[in-house]
This record gives sequence, C-alpha cells and structure tokens, in this order.
Amino acid sequence: MRAFFITIALFAAAVGLAVSAHLDPGNVGLFYPPYRVELSLNLFVALLALLFLVLYGLVRLANKTLEMPGRVAEYRLRQRERRAYRALRGTLQSYLEGRYGHAEKQASGAQELPEAGGLAALVAARAAHRMTEYTRRDEWLKRADGVDGLRAARLMTEAECLVDARESTRALAVVAQLHAAGARHIQSLRVALKANQYAGQWEEVLRLLRTLNKRDAIHPAAAQQIKILAYRELLEARGSDGYGLIAFWQDVPQSDRRLPEIALAAARAFNAAGLGYQARVVLETALGLEWNADLVAEYGNCAEENSTAQIDRAERWLVTHPNDPHLQFALGILCSRQHLWGKAQAYLSAALESSPEPALRGRIHLALAQLLEEIGQNTEAASHFRLAALAQDRDEKVLVG
Repeated sequence: MRAFFITIALFAAAVGLAVSAHLDPGNVGLFYPPYRVELSLNLFVALLALLFLVLYGLVRLANKTLEMPGRVAEYRLRQRERRAYRALRGTLQSYLEGRYGHAEKQASGAQELPEAGGLAALVAARAAHRMTEYTRRDEWLKRADGVDGLRAARLMTEAECLVDARESTRALAVVAQLHAAGARHIQSLRVALKANQYAGQWEEVLRLLRTLNKRDAIHPAAAQQIKILAYRELLEARGSDGYGLIAFWQDVPQSDRRLPEIALAAARAFNAAGLGYQARVVLETALGLEWNADLVAEYGNCAEENSTAQIDRAERWLVTHPNDPHLQFALGILCSRQHLWGKAQAYLSAALESSPEPALRGRIHLALAQLLEEIGQNTEAASHFRLAALAQDRDEKVLVG
C-alpha cells in the first residue's frame, strides 16, 4: 500500500512540473562574443540538472576507483576470515569426534587469522597431547603464545596437558603463572590439586582440598580419599621425628581426626616412632566414635612399658564385641608383651577360631608360633610357623592372580 501511494505522488509531481513548465515563458541568454545562445528556462534547468548528474557520476566513479585497493583488501580479509573460521569449526568438530590427526590438519588452515589461529592452535595442542605427540603439542602452544586475550586459555591448556602427562614440576610452574594472572577459578584449582598430588606437595593438597570443599567443587568421596592419602604421606614423612609428629597431629582438625583411616595412619606413625602412648590415645579416641577392625588390630601394636591399662580397656571392649577376632588378636599380642602366656594363648586361639580372613589367620598363626617358641613348645611352634607361611603364600598368589 505504501508503494502505491508513493507512485501516485510521483505521478502527481510529474504532472505538476509539466504544467508549470508549459506555462513558464522565461528565456536564458548566454553571450560569449561573437556568439549568443538563447535557451528556454525549462531547457536550461533540464541541462543544468543533467550536467549535475554527469559531474556527480564522474566524482563517484573517481572515488570508487580510488577506494578499489582498500575494497579489494577488505574482500580478501573477509575471505581469509571465512576460511580461518571455517577451519576453526572443522578443528573443533574433529577434536570432539576424536579425530585428532584431522583436527591438527584443520588447525593449520586457521592460522591465516591470529584470533582464529590462536584458538585452533590450542585445540590442536590438546589433540596432539591425546596422541602423546608432546613435541608437536608444545609447538602448537608456542603458536598460541602472544595472541591477545588467549594467555589464560593457553596456560590452562598447557597446565591440564602437563598434569595429564604427570609432568608435575612443569605443571606447577604453569599453574603458578596462571594464578599470578588472577585465574583462580574452580578448574584451575582442580588442576593445581592434581599437580601438587603428583609432586608430593601434600600440605598444599590439603589447603586446596579445603578451598574446593568450600565451593562444593569436588565429590566428597574423592575429597576424602585424597585427604587420607595426604595425611598418610605427611605422617609417614614425620615418622622419625617424634616431637614433629606430635606437633603435626595437634594441628590436624578434629573433623579429620575422626576418620578411621587417618587415625590408623597416625597410630601407625606413632608406633613406628616408639610413641605407643600417643598411638593408644589416638586409637581409643577413634574407636570411641566408630568401631573399626583395622584400628582394633593396630591397638595391639601400641607398645608401652606397662600394658595393663590397655588390656583392661580391650577386655571391656570384648564384653560388647565378644567374637571380634581382631580384638582377640590384639588382646593376645598385649598379653604376650606382658608375659601373660596363658591368657595370650587363649585369646589367640579364640581369634583363630573366630577369624574367617586368611590374612588375619596367618598373622595369628605367626603370633602363636612366636608365643609357643617363647614357652619352649617348639614342635607346636613349628606347626604354626608352617601354617603362617602357607597363609602368606596363598595371599601372595591371590594378589598375583
């Protein structure tokens, strides 16, 4: 409808212009001695308009001609951009499809444009890493180096690749650069956690775990396993330093001390350092919160000059856990240490009858053999030594199988 009204208006304007031109009697005279030219005013106006159009067309043509090199350059740039982004899309698609070699080839075609080329180089670096082509991976990372806006992405890519390859020293250096640049997001913290695990930086591992737990950025089960491993390593590293071990354990949060695995690691470290009393306190505290077979078994290794208090505590436990072979075994060890041979033999024999575990039975046979050897019953001791060796041999075969 709008076009119809515009057409009507144009026709009306043309009719009005024709009528006014027909009624106009004016002339224009042009005099250039010895020449004289007279034109109607209408013709003069028409020629003037035509001259304006011709001059306007010539000026436009000149401008277009002068702009031609720039327009050609822009056209070529647009073509390069199209090719580069098409190659980048192909690189991403090939990488996601698992065609890593093809992804690298596509990435080469994206290098015409710095922005697309930098992103394609990072994808190609990951593709080369997947194929364990670490030299090519590093070459692709160098191509992305220096591209505006891609520093954090390049460092993140390099850190993840190095952690995956377990190159912990280089990975930690890259993570340090990443964090110095302000990129302390969740994924960078996860990468830092793995890098510190592989490097054995267990105190830093615990610090990062606390940060990730606050952000709910790690599964609780995975966090607990990593935490247990970290504490085991830290406790074992301080095994020869009794005072350092005590000071370290005092700094462990109460929530971590409640975990049976950590309490067991602490007790073993204290026992290895000859600090039986500290080991006993750790185990009794942990067992008061949760009954655990491994903690009970370790209780028998808490060596003190006088184990009477331990025996009394273990016998009270036996009232509520009458057929626990680990507790009976621990009582047998404690009684043997106090030279209570009869009670020790009775507890060990009861543990042997109650225990269905081949590994524990082997340890019980060994303890019985040593006890019988102490009291001069060498024949029976030899029989138990043989049974202990057979149990150990079976365990080794099971592990190998």
